[in-house]
Formats: sequence, structure tokens, C-alpha cells
Amino acid sequence: MIAPGSPTVRRLRLAAELRGIRESRGKSGDVVAAALKWSPSKISRYERARTGLRPREVERLLDYYEITGPRRALLLALAEDAAQKGWWEEFTDTLSGDYQQFIGLEHEATSIAIWHVDVVAGLLQTEAYARHIISSYSRVEPIAPGMIGRLVRVRMRRQQVLNREGLHLSVVLDESVLKRRIGDESVMYEQLQRLVREADRPNLTLQILTLDAQHTVFGESFVIFGFAADSDAMLQDVVSTEHLRNGFSLEGERETYLHRIAFQMLAEASLDPAESRALILETAESHWSGTRQAR
Repeated sequence: MIAPGSPTVRRLRLAAELRGIRESRGKSGDVVAAALKWSPSKISRYERARTGLRPREVERLLDYYEITGPRRALLLALAEDAAQKGWWEEFTDTLSGDYQQFIGLEHEATSIAIWHVDVVAGLLQTEAYARHIISSYSRVEPIAPGMIGRLVRVRMRRQQVLNREGLHLSVVLDESVLKRRIGDESVMYEQLQRLVREADRPNLTLQILTLDAQHTVFGESFVIFGFAADSDAMLQDVVSTEHLRNGFSLEGERETYLHRIAFQMLAEASLDPAESRALILETAESHWSGTRQAR
């Protein structure tokens, strides 16, 4: 069973379908815009899913393209779903458009592959660990305390996807993540214990790339979202790279393919899940249990 559709994913699917129809008709965005008395930038924003299409506007496009029958019904249904709101859109005053899109993809992906080189992936963070990371953003750009709290709540709510039936999560963490201090010893100990517990999930494969492993892939952290085919138009897999302060950029099909190869290489160079779990537990005890022992 797949969770209710993410409006973000529906918008991306609808945008891809409408772009494909326009290109198959041999029409430029300027020509379509002129025919419908829209601005060319409006067509561009729709086709890149930067702006939501209202169902009535989709009808106008389909009339212009002369799309009828089952395909028209499918696209109109997609348009209705795309017009809905995701829970993350309650935080539009806090979250960037890119971050909202990232959460929307995460909400419906059937597979997620994560490589993190600096901190624990957000889906596996404890609240205290997340709060320390998000609070550190204010050293780069001032953030109101209330906004920090909202960002932490968003990160914790995102983690509900871990319990979604049909999702498989593959995570590779650099060993340095286990030893990089975020907060005090108690925060780190709690975080590593959380990783140990999460490693037991049947839908989660957690691996550690050790510092003495043969490193063949160098680069920033990234996330690959995979989507299974369903009754809707299928969305291609998407890779997202994360930047400072929840900035995300989505890459095209070629970049996604290259990142999948990179992730496979990282996983093959890492410890297996059982060895990884043991290393996490050993690091928690050897590096971060001092506060507990002193009590």
C-alpha cells in the first residue's frame, strides 16, 4: 500500500507530462503562451513545477493540445491531486520552496538512498541533535528562536515516513559522522543509540564507510529518491544535494544515474549492516559514554 500521494510529486508528474505533450506537438513555450494569452514565463514555471497548475488551467492546455479520452482523465485527476496541500505547506513562512519540494518527494518515494559525509541524516536524527544543528544556522544568518523550533518540528515530523509501508531506506554514513561532536556527550550518545535501534528496522539498511576504507567517491552529501510505477504518470528518480541551511537542488536524469553508481560504490566499500551496527555501538561507548559513567 502506497501512502496518499504527495502534491509535490503530482505536480512534478503533471509538469513532466505537459512538457512532453508540448514537445511532441513541436510547439515552443512561447507559441503555447501566446495562444492561451499567458506569459512565456508562466509556461516555464508550470513545466518546471515551480508554480502549481489549477485544474481549470490544465483543462485549457488539454483543449489546446486536443487531448481526450483516458489520458485527459488521468491528467485532470493529477491536476486535482496536485492542487491539494501537503502538511509541510503549513510552514511556508519557515521553509524555502526547495525544502518544501524535497519534503514532498520524501513523502511519496518508495526508495530513498542517502549518503551523508558530515552529520547524521535528518530522518535518523534525535530531537536534541537536530536542534543543535539547526541552532547553528544562526551563526551564519540570524534566526528567531521560534523559527528554530518550527524547523525542528518539521524535521521530527518528516521522520514519520520511516513507518510507511512500501518504503525502503538505504543509508551510508561516513565514520567521521559518529565522532563529530554535535552538542555534548549525552547528545551524541543518545544519537548513536538511536542509530543502533533504527538499524534493526526491516526496511532500513544502514552502513558505515570507515575512515580506513578505500575511498573511491568524493563529494557532498546527497539523497536519491526512487518512485515505483503506479496508475499515474511515472516520475523519474530524482537526486537532491543538500547545502547549508536546508538548501536543496534537484538534478536531472543523467546526474541521478551517476549518483546511483556513486552510491553503489559507497555501499560496496562500507561495512555490512551487522558490522556497521557494532561499530556504532562501540563508538557510542568508547567516545560518548563519559557523562553517563560519571553519574
